[in-house]
Amino acid sequence: MVLKLYNTLTRKKGIFKPVKKNQVKIYVCGPTVNDVPHLGHARMQIIFDVLRRYLKFLKYDVKFVSNITDIEDKIINKAKELNEDINKLTERNLKSHLEDYEKIGISKPDFQPKATEYVNDMIALIKKLESKGYTYIIKNDGVYYNISKFKGYGKLSHQDIKKLKSGLRVKEKEGKKNKEDFVLWKFSKPGEPKWESPWGEGRPGWHIECSAMSEKILGLPLDIHGGGQDLIFPHHEDEIAQSEVGYGKKFANYWIHNGMVNVDKIKMSKSLGNFKTIRDILKDYSGETIRYFVISTQYRKPIDFSKKALDNSENSYQRLKNIISEIRDDKKLNKKYLAEFENAMNDDLNTAKALQVLWNLVRDKKAEGKIATTKKIDEVFGLNLLKKEKIEIPNEIMKLVDEREIARKNSDWKKSDELRKKINNLGYFIEDTKRGYVLKKK
Repeated sequence: MVLKLYNTLTRKKGIFKPVKKNQVKIYVCGPTVNDVPHLGHARMQIIFDVLRRYLKFLKYDVKFVSNITDIEDKIINKAKELNEDINKLTERNLKSHLEDYEKIGISKPDFQPKATEYVNDMIALIKKLESKGYTYIIKNDGVYYNISKFKGYGKLSHQDIKKLKSGLRVKEKEGKKNKEDFVLWKFSKPGEPKWESPWGEGRPGWHIECSAMSEKILGLPLDIHGGGQDLIFPHHEDEIAQSEVGYGKKFANYWIHNGMVNVDKIKMSKSLGNFKTIRDILKDYSGETIRYFVISTQYRKPIDFSKKALDNSENSYQRLKNIISEIRDDKKLNKKYLAEFENAMNDDLNTAKALQVLWNLVRDKKAEGKIATTKKIDEVFGLNLLKKEKIEIPNEIMKLVDEREIARKNSDWKKSDELRKKINNLGYFIEDTKRGYVLKKK
């Protein structure tokens, strides 16, 4: 079975064919570093990390670019709110993003450009759009893109722009020709970051940043452009409009978008107070547990975060590691299960089904090649399933473990369960095996 991916542009799954044989160019919209990373960032980062790993598993030469947005309205507003220098704010938050991504096992991109490093390329693209008659200026505001000039506007989000424009309850900005027209170059206000340009001092609009950086680094067309579903409109729609006009080429062949994150079945948002940062979750769970939680759901489906869901993922992950730790390495490879894994992943990156294949493998008493096959699968999942953990157990925990062993020998199952819960609450996971108990730090 060949790799099939769901393409937002065509609204169907299709066989993946890169522009150049055996080479894949991927651009994924990275974070805007106005704050620390949250669970939504974690899901997107893990999904595209797994995609990148799987393409390498399939022997593709992958060039993976994910940017850093370090100049944008949200950043300027946050700096004003905190009365903090913008550069210090972005440096501090970028450090948090990179540290937290590392803790959840994200491989560093091949290129991680900052928007502020490519302003000249953005200006060059705006000039191309201007020369083709797609721009206009609103005095004391900025340079805008006229969407009515681009006949393909709405093809990614599959919206009728005429209906969209009339149906939106959006206050019309004075001077805009269409409600959906977007800013390419924003004139600077006092105290804001600014660059020289043919239209006056200012800064680039958010959408122009990704267009310029992706073309400069990867060239067009991209094989895959990715991000969260919330970026389909208007961000990715606007990228297509300006890139295909400015560069005169198709922007990307495949558009891949991961589903959103809900918290206890309600959309995660700061205003509702259910906003979960990666850092908060890492206080109670390992990066591997977060990865396991994310890949347990197929990437296009919404994912519901809750303490119960994380606890279940942690227990499942630890059980899986414990089962694997007891398997003898026969130095063989199980081609049957590896093929099943590939079939699941080839069906639009169905990690949930692929994870079940791994469980079936390790539970199959007749199967050979469990360790070598698990190692191959974990090259994609990044769960560190074969990693040996060395931990120092505090005396307090060991006393509870010893008490529990005595209770078990005396068949005092009630006390044994109570002690297990106490050990669990203190940050340790205990599981009973044929060879005795296994104790691990959460």
